[in-house]
Amino acid sequence: MAIADDERLFCSGIGMLVGSQSDLEFVGAVHRGDEVRGLVDDARPDVLLMDVRMPGLDGVSATEALLGEGVDRPRVIVLTTHRGEIAVQRALRAGARGFLMKDGTPELLLAAIRTVHDGGTVVAPAEPGSLVRDIPDRPRDDASIAALSRRERDVYLLAARGRSNAEIAAEAFISETTVKSHVSSVLAKLGLASRLQIVAHAWEHGLLG
Repeated sequence: MAIADDERLFCSGIGMLVGSQSDLEFVGAVHRGDEVRGLVDDARPDVLLMDVRMPGLDGVSATEALLGEGVDRPRVIVLTTHRGEIAVQRALRAGARGFLMKDGTPELLLAAIRTVHDGGTVVAPAEPGSLVRDIPDRPRDDASIAALSRRERDVYLLAARGRSNAEIAAEAFISETTVKSHVSSVLAKLGLASRLQIVAHAWEHGLLG
């Protein structure tokens, strides 16, 4: 695991925290966005914590450039201090696998690293819909989900509001297995890679109003 963040003391703390875990290894840090590629090429981390605001190149642009290469790149978790950060949406669309507030607990950070490493996604605060709560409304674009069936649209909107599979199943009166099937279909039809990208997609197209 590695980190890109301009706060050196914060990076040192993360390094100590990760290094204290028997199943995790801290392999390095950089403090500028334009140093990220060098860190990844040299240290080859599996998971990269990426601050949004850095000198040289902001973390979102660095994420887009890094993941746009599409080959042998780490899973990125975006770090920010602002819940309503519009830039986070770009990072999620670029392929980031997680979103964390920088004032989160050490336990949450460690759990997020492990979850993302294992192929999952993670978002904090707990309700992904809060990512878009403080962002100005966008024009509603229902055509963006025209390819979805009525039931898939229901699941899409619930997932975009941060509902778990169990919660979606209860609200839509379907089984969790069916929910999983619908989510997979939604991702495939919309060309998305994760539930986090469903959040970003719904915001971008004004569908959370």
